[in-house]
This record gives sequence, structure tokens and C-alpha cells, in this order.
Amino acid sequence: MPTARHPRVARLLFGPRQRSVVSRAGALILREMRLPLCLALLALGPLFAAETTPPEAPANPPDLFAAPAVTRPLRIAIYQGPGAGESGVATVTRRAQQLPGATVTALTPAEVGTRDLSGFDLIVFSGGSGSAQAKAIGEAGRRQVRAFVENGGGYLGICAGAYLACAGFDWGLGILNARTVSNKWQRGRGMMRIQLSPAGQQLFGPVADPFTIRYANGPIIKPLGREGLPPYEVAAWFRTEIARNGTPEGVMIHSPAAVHAPFGRGKVLTISPHAEDTPGLEHFIPRAIAWLAAPR
Repeated sequence: MPTARHPRVARLLFGPRQRSVVSRAGALILREMRLPLCLALLALGPLFAAETTPPEAPANPPDLFAAPAVTRPLRIAIYQGPGAGESGVATVTRRAQQLPGATVTALTPAEVGTRDLSGFDLIVFSGGSGSAQAKAIGEAGRRQVRAFVENGGGYLGICAGAYLACAGFDWGLGILNARTVSNKWQRGRGMMRIQLSPAGQQLFGPVADPFTIRYANGPIIKPLGREGLPPYEVAAWFRTEIARNGTPEGVMIHSPAAVHAPFGRGKVLTISPHAEDTPGLEHFIPRAIAWLAAPR
């Protein structure tokens, strides 16, 4: 190809010395490579086109949500161990400590299964891997957390912790009457738009318009319909969608981003995306904690 017959291409691809040594055989090889390369690129086209990427999300205004009114110091437990990202635990801990007088105690997997949890107002499982968290705390830990919530405690599950709460997994806590819409969970990461429901505005504050929040493969859920387990109520809806890595399209948008439900005498609140480290949402997690710790 880069020969006297194709001087323009030769000038683009090669310097003066290289052009002088390119043979007609080399030109033939390059020419024959064009068709397979084009076919390969065409085959890859639908793969990339099938992915849904959300539009660019605008930044939230500062302090979109007001700080909650808390009348007493709260005692908060947070799981720290396999399946819980260290940065996530640290960030959620800082958000909880914004509440006046709040104490936050990190619990190891063994402590979740052996410690008396009745001294806490609520327990938090943050982002990471829900199945890894379940495996780490074991059957004893799962039984302890269930009993704690059933007896009046609060449960806050963020991303992985939201997966852990679902009754649709045989390894889950079984405290939320929900299942995921697909077993393909690696939807991707990005800034999503969500919108509070009327119930969510009562919980988090009177913010009616959609706002931006960080998402990282959190659960997309639907009702499980298990008898004897109360249905959940939607606190927030996803208003944009991301669908990468072969995950199904059209199932995330307008699906629940945050839900809450009673379990026994306690309360469960799960949040699929990550408010704890989204600018403008600094009071979102403190408000969730204050709601969970308030009497039913």
C-alpha cells in the first residue's frame, strides 16, 4: 500500500528512509488486512451500543437537606470486616458523628454474632459486598441482626448492606421483602438522578425535585411477595439509568433507589446508591439514622 502507487498514504505513515524500503509485498499485506479489521470493528459496534450511560448529572446545591433534629444521643453500631470497604465505613461513621452526642461502635464479624446488640439504637452495613458480609458474620451473626431488628432496633443498609437485607437471597438477612430484578449486578458506576417519593420527603425532608447521587452497582429491586413479611414502601426512585457489562436495560429507571419497611418492632431502611460521599447530601445519612432511631 505505501508504495509509488499510494504516495499520499506513504507520506502519512512513513518517513523518507522508511518509504524507500517498503516492498510491494508489504503493501499487499496491509491492503488485505483492511477488510478483516473493518469486520471486527463492525462486530464490536453493537456490544458498545447496547450499554446505557446516564446523561451528565448536575451538581447538587450545598446542604440540599437540612440537619435532622435529634433529641437524645444515639448509639450506633457499624459493621467493619470482610465485605465492607474501609473508606465507606469511615465515611458513614463521620456522617453518623455529625449527630450531636452520637457514639459509633465498629463491630467485627465475630462481635456481630456474639455481642449483645440491644445496647444500640441501630446497626449499619455499608458498601462493599453483601454476600461477603453475610459469609463473614455467618449464621450466628445473621440470626443476631434479625433478632435485634425484630425486637425494635433499626437497620440501615447502604449498597452492599441493601443487598444483605433482601429476603430474595438465601444468604441474606431476610428482613426486607425484596429481590433483585436480575442476577447481573455489575451495572456500573456513575452519578445518577433520584427523586424522593412523598413518603421519602417525610423521612429526608421536603426536597421535591430530582437530585444527584453517586451509584456503584447497588441493588435494583422489586417486591418478593413473601408471606408473613411486610411490603416495603418506596422512599426514592431512580430517574436515570446505567446499564453496562451486559446488564438489562430499562429496569433501573423509575425503580426504587431507597425503601423502608417494618420488621417486627424495628425498622429497615435500605439505600442503593451512596449519599454518604455525594457533595450536597451531607445530611442525608444523618437523617436516615435519626428516622431509624425514632420510635415507630
